Amino acid sequence: MNAPTNDELFARAQAAIPGGVNSPVRAFRSVGGTPRFLVSARGPYVTDVEGREYIDLVAGWGPAILGHADPRVIEAVTDAAARGLSFGASTPAETELAELVEQRVGPIERLRLVSTGTEATMSAIRLARGFTGRDLLVKFAGHYHGHSDGLLAEAGSGLATFALPGSAGVPADIAALTLVVPYNDLDALAAVFAEHGDRIAAVITEAAAANMGVVPPAAGFNRAVVELAHAHGSLVISDEVLTGFRVSAAGWWGLEDGTDTAYTPDLMTFGKVIGGGMPVAALGGRAEIMEQLAPLGPVYQAGTLSGNPVAVAAGIATLRAADASVYRKLDATAEAISDAVSAALDAEGVAHRVQHAGNLFSFVFGEEAAAGPVRDYATVQRQESWRYAPFFHAMLDAGVSLPPSVFEAWFVTAAHDDSAIARVFEALPGAARAAASARPA
Repeated sequence: MNAPTNDELFARAQAAIPGGVNSPVRAFRSVGGTPRFLVSARGPYVTDVEGREYIDLVAGWGPAILGHADPRVIEAVTDAAARGLSFGASTPAETELAELVEQRVGPIERLRLVSTGTEATMSAIRLARGFTGRDLLVKFAGHYHGHSDGLLAEAGSGLATFALPGSAGVPADIAALTLVVPYNDLDALAAVFAEHGDRIAAVITEAAAANMGVVPPAAGFNRAVVELAHAHGSLVISDEVLTGFRVSAAGWWGLEDGTDTAYTPDLMTFGKVIGGGMPVAALGGRAEIMEQLAPLGPVYQAGTLSGNPVAVAAGIATLRAADASVYRKLDATAEAISDAVSAALDAEGVAHRVQHAGNLFSFVFGEEAAAGPVRDYATVQRQESWRYAPFFHAMLDAGVSLPPSVFEAWFVTAAHDDSAIARVFEALPGAARAAASARPA
């Protein structure tokens, strides 16, 4: 019996699942064509149902920092699963993971485990409102903090891909509680505080934006946000779901700690890496704020699967294995690949800019971007995004799997060895030519 093809599986999925996918960007709507249905992964490689192997530059959208199916993580998960999948009760491993996070990230005095990044940010916002007694939330245009109500306006990532301003199903009264400010624009943020300061519970910000492509904060921006918010009695929620434990052992906060741009957010959210590829996320911060959560305080949050023992085991194994050598390898690999992509595009005369936030990177196409740096969502939206689809498919045809949207970050792993990197390099000239010959629809 012949194995099904990607086309056949996608047709079958569309008859059973809305759009054939369980997360929108997987549908390839931004780049066209048929999504690949993956059946296995190891090291820097993923394999689809047709048996084709690809160099992976998605890395599970971040958590595979060690590479796919790292033996240490697989052993930890297997051992945990053999003891039971879910208890609905506390386990020693939950505390161990919380302690690992608190040891790495200075602002974290208490940590609450949840299952997804959306749940973490949603809970952090509720906690900020409960702690301050205020209702308004400020977010930055292009930042994505999950799909909870009120956070999808100008949210980047999947929404940027589909050019949607928000989401149906969100009541207007809820959306009105979120104020959207241009990113990296302190004057605009100050104006919002001048008008609404005594009603703002918190500012939520990606520590370094990575859901509209990679757009890092301007030097000192995060510190200035904290200072401005605190001057008005508001909190700051730093969303490190993508950057936490990936761009350094202490995430983006760790890259700025000890510098003249250092800052201390009140709350932080984590996901992706903290679960080692399993569904674990967390919110944490100052003890006096975190202890407003039930059962100690009046802010309710709960979850039967929070701190799931199998998922927590994956997170512990990943964080313990992610030592300084892993981060050096991630940084070096990201630099090598991004430099090679940029050089290939330059060789074909494709105007672009490569954007970095630690070892996360992405590309913005067009003369305006090339003159950059790109600092806000409006500039990202004006790019020549139509160049990305042919570039993406040329790379895919050559055996390299990229994020299926120009509005996503690229991710490397510590398992990308010289052979894998060489295969990426070999694919680049043809992909760059495809981008150069592209024309707007």
